[in-house]
Amino acid sequence: MRPPTIRDVAARAGVSKSLVSLVLRGSDSVRPEKRQAVLAAIDELGYRPNAAARSLSERRTRTVGVLLNDMRNPWFVELLDGLNSRLYDSGLHMLLADGRLNRRLGEDLTRTFTELRVDGLVAVGTLRDPRALRTAAGRIPTVVAGTREPDLPGVDVVAGDDEHGARLATEHLIALGHRRIAHIAGHGAVGELRRRGFEAVVREHGLAGTAVVEQGDLTEEGGHRAAVRLLSRPGRPTAVFAVNDMTCVGALSAAEESGLGVPRDLSLVGYDNTYLSRLRHLWLTTVDNASHDVGRRAAQRLLDRIDDPDRPREVDLTTPYLEVRGTTAPPPGGA
Repeated sequence: MRPPTIRDVAARAGVSKSLVSLVLRGSDSVRPEKRQAVLAAIDELGYRPNAAARSLSERRTRTVGVLLNDMRNPWFVELLDGLNSRLYDSGLHMLLADGRLNRRLGEDLTRTFTELRVDGLVAVGTLRDPRALRTAAGRIPTVVAGTREPDLPGVDVVAGDDEHGARLATEHLIALGHRRIAHIAGHGAVGELRRRGFEAVVREHGLAGTAVVEQGDLTEEGGHRAAVRLLSRPGRPTAVFAVNDMTCVGALSAAEESGLGVPRDLSLVGYDNTYLSRLRHLWLTTVDNASHDVGRRAAQRLLDRIDDPDRPREVDLTTPYLEVRGTTAPPPGGA
């Protein structure tokens, strides 16, 4: 028995082949009732589009290259889920590449994507070398997600409002009564914005003299090392705001090794609201930066740029909020 064709779908739905094609491409110009009829016919017949034939006819591969800064970062999981859900709704599929592996092998994965003739490119997180992305952006529609760098003409940016999120975390600790507060910082634009938000709030509350910034590297091990240094200081902090959840987990381990109870002796706040923060034995207070929404918005920005490559560049920021869980409390002795 031959597989069903687009002609069969059109006949079953009572529409033209061109309208079926519009539905398959995710066009918004199809009336809801017609779209539903086509989707029902596709489901009833078990129709599967011929990807190769469609690519040839449309001169598109229906694929999007996604270059991650480091696939080990759990924050990317929900961002990718939001990104993929919107792309899938429009009939596009993701091809993933790990920027960390790119650096180790010395391979330019952006060139690989352009050679594969992807329809667009999404760079997720801070990339160490933006030059390759600049070259790729000159050839295919490109969007940056999760950070605000690099700043390239014609490249949209979708990210969380990191400075505002850092302010939320720091204000929360001050409201609990903490006066000796430390920040474990990170690198890149995201790290700089979160540090800036922290420093602005402690200045506003007259706490700049007791606040401390310790450099980290966005990893659990880096958070552990930074926390060990902080907790070894005279007049150690009673609260730590970490640049991300992985750093916060490292700080939590350092506190436990030092015999400090969290949050009895030390309050901790992370950032990103990853699945790590929701593990019951961690249960981190953290800033949610709407990573799923960042992914969906980045996908939509890419779809818009594919349709109109010359549209003005946009910077789209999501609004973070604080998720209070079990790692923050008033300092020892109360406020």
